[in-house]
This record gives sequence, C-alpha cells and structure tokens, in this order.
Amino acid sequence: MAMRVRLGRRHLRALLAMGALFSCLALADRNELPHAVTPTVRSGPPAEAARVGALFEGGLAGHHFCTASVVHSKGRDLIVTAGHCLSDGKGITFAPGYHDGKAPYGLWTIERVYAEDHWTHGGDEDHDLAFAVLETRKGRHVEDVTGANTLDTTAGTEHRVTVTGYPADEDAPRSCTSTANRFRAGQQRIGCPGFSSGTSGSPWVTADGHLIGVLGGYHDGGDTPDVSYSVILDMEAAALYAKAAHG
Repeated sequence: MAMRVRLGRRHLRALLAMGALFSCLALADRNELPHAVTPTVRSGPPAEAARVGALFEGGLAGHHFCTASVVHSKGRDLIVTAGHCLSDGKGITFAPGYHDGKAPYGLWTIERVYAEDHWTHGGDEDHDLAFAVLETRKGRHVEDVTGANTLDTTAGTEHRVTVTGYPADEDAPRSCTSTANRFRAGQQRIGCPGFSSGTSGSPWVTADGHLIGVLGGYHDGGDTPDVSYSVILDMEAAALYAKAAHG
C-alpha cells in the first residue's frame, strides 16, 4: 500500500528555505570566480583603441549595441564579435576607436558574416562567436588603418587578459585587466566590474596581443555586469576563422 506523507508547516518552510538556499548557491557559483582576482579598470580609450570599436545600427546617428575588434587575416579585413551580436550584418557598421560621438578611424560596412551552425541553427552558447568581413574604405582595408590582434585558438584559458568594450549607455570604451578562469567545458569567465549591455563581443587580449576570448557565451555574456563569459577558442573556432579569412 502506498504511503502518503503529510508535511507540517514547519517542515514545509524548512524545505522551501533549503530550496532557496540551493538556488542562491547555484547563482553564486555562476557569478563568483573560483579564486580572488584584482582587476585593473580603466575608462577611456586604451593604447590599442584603434583595434576595438563599437557596432552601430546604421551610422553614428544610430546607437551602438555591441563591441567588435580587428583580428589579423591575409585579407586584412576581418573583425570578430559575439555570435548574438550579428545575424546577416545588414545595416551594421563598425567604428574602430569610437569615442565621444566620433569615429576617428572611419565607419566600416560589414560585407559578410560567418558563424558556426551550432550557433545560427541551435543557439548553442558554446559557439557564440562570429567573424565579419568588412568592405574596403577609400581603397584601404581596415587592418591597414587600425592594426590587429592575433587570434589564438590554442591558448585555452587561465591567462591574464585585457577586456575592452563599449557599454551601450557610454560614449567611450571601458577596459579591465584581470585573469580568465575556466567556467565549464567550452566556457571561461572573468571578473571585471561595469561590463554591461553593449560590451558583448569585447576582445580578451593577452599582453602580447593574442586574442583568446570574446565576451559572450553563457547567457549572452553573463547574468551580471561584474562577471563576464566567453567561449574558449578551440579547433572549431580556428575552422570558422579559416572559412572567414579565405572567403
């Protein structure tokens, strides 16, 4: 004969409290890094400002909604950002070094977007990455004007990096130097305050100019502006880069 257990109010309150505690612990696990880090935060354009820019809907009269950066390629025309920042790229322009309403290195139009099928067809957070080829401007390629970081798909994580991005409500980039840590298979995270909406696509760059991450991934980059996420760049990212770089 099956037995039905009746819970008293005290037991029910205890179970509810325990469930709330487990939920808080799970959230803390996502938003707290495994060891203490001391980030260095800077406002205003960093030394490598030309390589990082804001993505706009239309021109500067529109609003910037994500961040992207120039990566070295044979065609000298490639940027990288989060997959959730771009669909087909139509109507989107890139303003490297943008600050205070100005685009000192010009506005560049997206020609083609490359993203993995796992992202475009499945929304897989572990593949939240996209490359875009830019049209030439006045006969020049973007990398000739801005320089570029080097994509590194072999470094993994656990490196000290500088993250630079454009909060949607600010007119200058925010930079933070801290240590990236593994979050789970395929994902890494970093503790940097103030990386709010608009910073998706921000490059994670080592001191020697190697790009090892792009802000995005878990929950489009995180639950809070103080802990941000990225896919761990691997062989699949290398294959996507090769496809974009060779057209």
